[in-house]
Amino acid sequence: MKLMAIINPIAGADSKDSIPDIIGRTIDHSQFDVDIRFTRYAAHATALAREAVENGYNAILAVGGDGTINEIASALRDTPVALAIVPCGSGNGLARHLNIPLSPEKAIAVANARHIESLDYCTVNDRPFFCTCGVGFDALVSEKFAQAGRRGPITYVQKALSEYLKYRSEVYSIETADSTVTEKAFIIACGNASQYGNNAFITPQASMKDGLIDVTVILPFTPIDTAIMGILLFTKHLDQDTNIQSFRTSELTIHRPGAGIMHIDGDPVMMPADLHIRCHKGGIKIFLPDESTNKKNLLTPIEDGFWSFVNAIRNELNI
Repeated sequence: MKLMAIINPIAGADSKDSIPDIIGRTIDHSQFDVDIRFTRYAAHATALAREAVENGYNAILAVGGDGTINEIASALRDTPVALAIVPCGSGNGLARHLNIPLSPEKAIAVANARHIESLDYCTVNDRPFFCTCGVGFDALVSEKFAQAGRRGPITYVQKALSEYLKYRSEVYSIETADSTVTEKAFIIACGNASQYGNNAFITPQASMKDGLIDVTVILPFTPIDTAIMGILLFTKHLDQDTNIQSFRTSELTIHRPGAGIMHIDGDPVMMPADLHIRCHKGGIKIFLPDESTNKKNLLTPIEDGFWSFVNAIRNELNI
C-alpha cells in the first residue's frame, strides 16, 4: 500500500521532530511504501491529502490533533483512500472515541494491522466534520482560545471562566423532519463522535456507524449546577442532566439570530445564521484497533481525562 504520512509540526504541545524516526522503525515496511510530509501552513494538510488521492495512494497517516484530522479527512471522504490516525493534539477527541492509542508507536501498530471500517462523517452547510460541531458558549471559547496565541489547558480554562461570567445565551430554532423547537440555549452540540476531547463526552451515546447525529442542547444553568454538569460530562452521563435535551436525527437545521462563530471539530469558523447539518453514512474509511486486544490497555474515561489534563499542565509548565 502506498501511504503518505502527513505531520502537523505545531499540533499539541510536544515536538514532532521524533515522529519520522518513530514511523520509520514502527511501520510495517513489508506492507507500506511510506512518504512523509510536514504541513507548512493552514489547510496544507488538505492539499497534501488531495495530492495523495490524485496520485493513487491507498492510505494517509494523519499525525496531529482533531483539526489536522479534519483537514485530511475532508479530502478523503467518499474516496477509497483510508485514514490512519496518530493522535498528537491537545484533546484528540476522534482518536479517543475510536479507542486509538495515544502512543504514536501503538497508533502506528493499528495501521499495521490493516483493520479498516467505513464510518460516518457529517457536514454543516457542506463543510465536513468528523467529531463534533456546535454553536453557543463552546464556540465562543474556541474562538477566544484560538486568539490567545498560547495553547494548553490553563489558557483554555482561563478563557472559559472569563467568558462564562459575561456570556448571554441566545434563542435558537432547531428544525428536523419531525418537528421544529425553539429554545434559549447555552450550547447546541452536534456529535458524529461522542466527545470534544480529553474524554469530555458532550454527546455520550453517539456512534459513527448509525447514520445519525446526536444532538445535545444545554439550557441556561446557574453556577451551582456547573460542578454536577462537569462530573456528568466526564462520566458519559451528561444526557441525564435536567438542563439537557438530547435527540438523534439524520439531519437538522439550526436557525440563529444572525451569522457568527461556530466550532467545527474544535476550530472556530465564521458561519451564516442558518446551519444545515447532515450525516453521511459510511463515507470515510478509517483504520481501527481490534477491540478485543485494545480494551485491556484502556483507562476509564475519568482516569484518562484526569491524567491527560495533568500531563498537559505539566508540559505547559515544563515540570
